[in-house]
Amino acid sequence: MHLTKEEEQILNGEHGETLQKAIEILVALGDIYDADGLIPIKSAQIAGVSYKTIGDAGLEWISDLEGEVKVPAILNPAGMDLENWNEMGISKDFARKQQEIIDAYRKLGVNTKCTCTPYYLEGFDTEYGDHLAWSESSAVSYANSVIGARTNREGGPSALSAALIGKTANYGYHLDENRIPDVSITVDCELTGSDYGALGYQTGMMVGNRVPLFHLKNTPSSDELKALGASMAATGAVALYHVDGVTPETQNIRFEQPSENITIEADQIQEVYNTNSDIQNSDEIIAFGCPHCSGDELEYIAQLLDNKQVDRDVWICTSKEVADKNPQIVDRIEKSGAMVVCDTCMIVSPASENYKMMMVNSGKALNYVPGMCKIPSKFGSIKDCIREAGANNRNNKN
Repeated sequence: MHLTKEEEQILNGEHGETLQKAIEILVALGDIYDADGLIPIKSAQIAGVSYKTIGDAGLEWISDLEGEVKVPAILNPAGMDLENWNEMGISKDFARKQQEIIDAYRKLGVNTKCTCTPYYLEGFDTEYGDHLAWSESSAVSYANSVIGARTNREGGPSALSAALIGKTANYGYHLDENRIPDVSITVDCELTGSDYGALGYQTGMMVGNRVPLFHLKNTPSSDELKALGASMAATGAVALYHVDGVTPETQNIRFEQPSENITIEADQIQEVYNTNSDIQNSDEIIAFGCPHCSGDELEYIAQLLDNKQVDRDVWICTSKEVADKNPQIVDRIEKSGAMVVCDTCMIVSPASENYKMMMVNSGKALNYVPGMCKIPSKFGSIKDCIREAGANNRNNKN
């Protein structure tokens, strides 16, 4: 790798131990992947935030760092709602440790809003062609695919290192040649809503870490594209995909049709809905927001819950900023007995382990819940999930 004079000084420890550690991580990655040097980034999104996932060792590592990030940087979801953690059933000990993690990141100048959808936040604008260092798999997929920005799937330490240096190694999806689709996916059925999560769930297992080019019968919304990418990143390692005529690079670049084509049919989509569909458990939670819900998704859920009352626990996970922008929608949702949960999600919160079953509308959550939360999961549309929650007209409740 070629380093500038300033970068060499940082590597030699002339700018302090923290920056030396940070650039060592970036240079090591660059050497592994044959990067020619470091490139400036516009922003960073840092995983490794929930105390559930990083524990005391992660907290100690972050707390020992000094300095301040050079670019806007934001956090992945924490292990709890930072304000209403008690309502989630989080212990005081966990809450204390979680807050210490947040404080350690804040000391470094990181924006401590915790979300897997940073592209919804004001002041964190991301545009076509921007170079980023983002960590969370669904955020990486959305940035690369839907926005047309450029980022690899960074680990938490490498994303934080990039934020501290203001640069990342120039390899992988930062390079034109690695953004070319190498497998074609033809979907032989109409899709809507959560079908895109089911499509991603199946496709991720088939394509692994390749770059798929989709040919669809429908034009998906941004929320549907978000669900598609999140699922593929979970069941495979897809960090970039294209949808013919929809995603920006298919409109700006003339891609050749890949030689390999996979056809997805309706029965393969239905298979995902059938996962554990026969299991009924009264100690079940219904959870939305993996990735975090947009304002449009909150509104749709509110419409389905208007004048109804749920008879089991329902979480709708979103960022604090999106919730604060939509207070009336949040109020409508919570009148039903459902809870809008900020800063966290069902995957990284230990509170999920208080239940025996979870129903989700997310292919990503369907894949991760059994391993991360140690309970079975099943899949349905938003309407299916609301129905499962026992949402009845309030006037009919005894």
